[in-house]
This record gives sequence, C-alpha cells and structure tokens, in this order.
Amino acid sequence: MKTQILKFSVIAVFGVLLMGCTKDFDEINTNPNASADAPITNVLAYCIRYTCDTYFDPWADMNEPSTYAGHLAKKQYIDEARYVYRSGVVANNWHYLYITLNNVRDVRDRAAEEGLTNMASVAKIWEAVIVQLGTDRWRDIPYSEAIGLDNGIVTPKYDTQEEIYPALMTLLKEAADGLNEGSIDDLGSGDILFYGDTDAWLRLANSLRLRMAMRIANVNPSLAKQVAEEIAGNPAKYPLIKENSQNAFFWWPGESPYYEPWADDFRTRDDHCVSDILVNVMKGLSDPRLPVYAQLNGYGEYAGCEIGGPDAITTGHAMKYSLIGARFREDMAGFSAIYRAAETYFHLAEAAQRGWNVGTTAKAAYEAGVTVSLDENGVAAQAAAYLAGPAAFTGTLDQIYMQEWICLFKQGMEAWSLYRKTGIPTTHHIASSMAECGYTGHNTPPLRYPYPIVEGTLNGANSAGPMSEVIDEFWGKQMWFDTRTGLK
Repeated sequence: MKTQILKFSVIAVFGVLLMGCTKDFDEINTNPNASADAPITNVLAYCIRYTCDTYFDPWADMNEPSTYAGHLAKKQYIDEARYVYRSGVVANNWHYLYITLNNVRDVRDRAAEEGLTNMASVAKIWEAVIVQLGTDRWRDIPYSEAIGLDNGIVTPKYDTQEEIYPALMTLLKEAADGLNEGSIDDLGSGDILFYGDTDAWLRLANSLRLRMAMRIANVNPSLAKQVAEEIAGNPAKYPLIKENSQNAFFWWPGESPYYEPWADDFRTRDDHCVSDILVNVMKGLSDPRLPVYAQLNGYGEYAGCEIGGPDAITTGHAMKYSLIGARFREDMAGFSAIYRAAETYFHLAEAAQRGWNVGTTAKAAYEAGVTVSLDENGVAAQAAAYLAGPAAFTGTLDQIYMQEWICLFKQGMEAWSLYRKTGIPTTHHIASSMAECGYTGHNTPPLRYPYPIVEGTLNGANSAGPMSEVIDEFWGKQMWFDTRTGLK
C-alpha cells in the first residue's frame, strides 16, 4: 500500500507544470484547460521527489561527493574521481537547488496565506534540507535574497555559510514549533516521504537541527551546545529520529520511470565500486556491515578500488574490485537517505563527549549508534561481539566520527562534510593520478565545489568575491565548519 501511494503521488506531480511562475506577467498562449495553480500538495511531492532524483543520483552524489567522502570509487571513466568535472553537471546542480527552492517557497507562501500551519512547517523543513545540500557543496550561496524576483531582486547577494547555518537552524526550530501547535491541516497525498505523519516530520526537523548544531561545534561551540542541550533536554517537544522505523528514507516506487537512482544507473552502467578507503577501514575493524556494503570480487575477496588511481582503468578491473552491495544499488524500489537513526546517536555521543548535558553518556550513545546502524543493515545479531571487540568504546571523538562516517554510506554529501569537519578517516587521500589532469600542489581531497560559470555572467557583482576564493575549482577557502590546518 505504501508503495502504491508513493507511486501515484509521484505520477500526479507530472500532471502539472511546476518549473515556473507567470503570475506577474501578461498571459501568453494560455491553455484554457490547464490549471493556473498546481495543488499545493502536488508541489510538495515535486519538491521531495525532485530533490532525491537530482541530489542522490550518480551525477550529484556517486561520481563526486561519495568519492570525495572516501566511500566510493570509479573503476572506469574515472575523471570525476580525479577532479576533472563537467561544467554542465555543476550548472545543473546549481539549477536543481534553485528550482526546488523556488517551489518549496511557493508551498510556504501559499500555506501561510491559507493558514496551513503543518504544510508551512513541512515546507520549512524541506527548505533546510535543500539549502544545506547547497551550502555544503559551494559554501557561500544566495539564500536570503534568493527567489526574490517578486520583490525586484534579479541579482541576489551571496550569504556566507556563517550566516546560512544559524538561519537554517532557526528555520527548523520555527518548523518544529509550528508542528507542535497541533494544527489539523492535512498534508495530502503529496507527502511522499512520511505519508501525512506530522510526528515524523517533527522528528526530522529536530534531528536536522541537531545535525547542523554538531556540524558547527568546532567553530561556534556556544550555539551548538545551546541547540543540542535544548533539543535533548525536552524530548517531548523536540523528539528525535532514534529508530530505524523512523528513518527519513525516500522509498522509490520501483516501476518505470520512478527507479531508485543508484539502481537505475546500474541497469545500464557499471562504473562504480566500493573504495579502498572504506574497505580497508571496515576490514581493520572486522566490521559485520562489510558484506552488506560491498560484494565479493571475482576472486572471492573484498577489495576496494583506489579513488582516482591509475590502476582503476587497467585490464582486469572488473574482476578485481568489489561492487557496491545489492542493498544499496540493485533495488529498483530502494531508498534515498535523507537522515538515518544512527546519526542521532553519534551526534549525541559527540555532544556528551564534549561534556554537554544531552541526557546520555558518550559511551551509551556511541553503542546505540553502532547497534542501530548494524540493525539497519541486517546484522544486529553481531552488535554485542563487535562492541566488545574491535569497536569497543575508547572515549575519543575520532572513534565516534569513524563510526558515524561508516554509517553514512549512501549519503555522500553528509559523509564528505563529516570528513571535512574531522579529517576522519585519516587514511583518506588525494587521487594519485590527479597531476595527469592538471592539478598539482594539493594535499587533501576537494574542499568544495566550483561555482557554475554562468554566475559570473548573470550575477557577476555578487559572485565575484566568492568565486575569487576558489582555487583550482575544488580548493581554496574551506567550509566554515572545516577547521583543519595545513591544507592546500
């Protein structure tokens, strides 16, 4: 039933045109049979589906963020893995961000006008999802003046990440408080993530706010501490995602054309495999999730491919390297992960390890995070032995970060951001063949993304400063939350 509801909700989205708005212009060649405004619930469905289709696919995730994070590698057509990007892909990712933001703002505005508190709150949550994806990719981006054409803003200013993160956390608190008002407005069939369950949306709002707070714990610890303690100190008002049954996973219908993007790619291509970084880390820990994350290679072993390495394109690579596990890449009705329960426990473990009052100990939260992650991957029976052995708690932030990094498989942007914040795993490295592509002198995987070329033309005055801070497309000014030193 859940799949059927999702299928029909997604299909309904394409019955209306959501890519533009003509309300302030004279009508030209108007179709008298077309609806002037798409139903608000359809626009919500569009925003959820479009985000998952464009930001969790091979182009916006597998080829780059998941390799920059150290999770995946390309065993053929490896240019992206050694930092040779396609300008059209960068431009598309930018376009996807603002197309979706435009539509989610439409949901917010119309919901506010109609007094739909739940719908307005959900729109705020999804706005935070997509804008975090944007700022974590590019750092400083237009936000406060974005989607401002109705107000005469044609060239929006760029907000810094230092401004964007606090703004998103404030937005998420507003959303949580709105959902706590007890409004009875129905989200409709367009809620293809939680099917009208406002309690689930409330948990997502609080979990995302906790994630963002811990992301900036090194650069604004006072704000991070205040947010983490506020959420953890009032679980009735600010509940969190703590069970796998509560995971914010977008489940795809699995029928044409609505296939899960990683699996859809695997129907016709076989370019990706698990990285040497991830396989070696998991081997070193005798991690029971390894057979779920990776498949045996042609020689009956788990073997990761070097990210961007010259050996990736040699003869025999098809047999040599482990493909991505079937759970993550061969289920056409699989999932795109927005947030998973294990994340919550690792955030709480980090907060507790820092000495903050979040209602748990670092050890208890760490062990819960590991257990929940193993349960998600179907190997919960091995959790006790794992935690008593290779994964026994040592009381360090680095260990917490390592287990969080492992749990984030199939969340390339989150894993990449965690690596940039922490430098964990320390075995991650630049692509050894990057010099062949014209990049030299760098000692770390990419710090950021290049801006689309068109921004220099269409919004030159505002983009000039941020663009000047980019070096060799992927380096230069670090993310606000990236406090690592000695990087170049």
